[in-house]
Amino acid sequence: MALNADDKAHVQAIWPSVASHPDQYGGEALYRMFVSSPQTKTYFPNFDMHKDSPQILAHGKKVVNALTEASKHMDDIDGALSKLSDLHAYDMRVDPGNFKILAHHILVTIATHFPDKFDCLTHQALDKFLAAVGTALTSKYR
Repeated sequence: MALNADDKAHVQAIWPSVASHPDQYGGEALYRMFVSSPQTKTYFPNFDMHKDSPQILAHGKKVVNALTEASKHMDDIDGALSKLSDLHAYDMRVDPGNFKILAHHILVTIATHFPDKFDCLTHQALDKFLAAVGTALTSKYR
């Protein structure tokens, strides 16, 4: 499902708030995912899995920074994330289902921290944006 102009505007309206603290929000989303879906930990065998551990915060920052890059290229998310797609598909071989799980926890984290900005249209736009990112990241699996 393609993002329309309204979707892009909603993503661009809230994303700078998320991008301003990538380690905090990305780390929280990862921690939520690891706690609620322990099978996702298998890709991080050497991580300290405690809340706000340096490894979780650092990887959370990478996640949010990649999403920030995608948010700047919403007309070409596939191109913007091509190298990251290669990494996940060919080197790390991440279960494609994990992207949906993480997307859910990113939405929960954003809704928790920005309730005044997270109306139903923003929720819908972010959900479509994260689904587009997940599609881009799994495109090399086929």
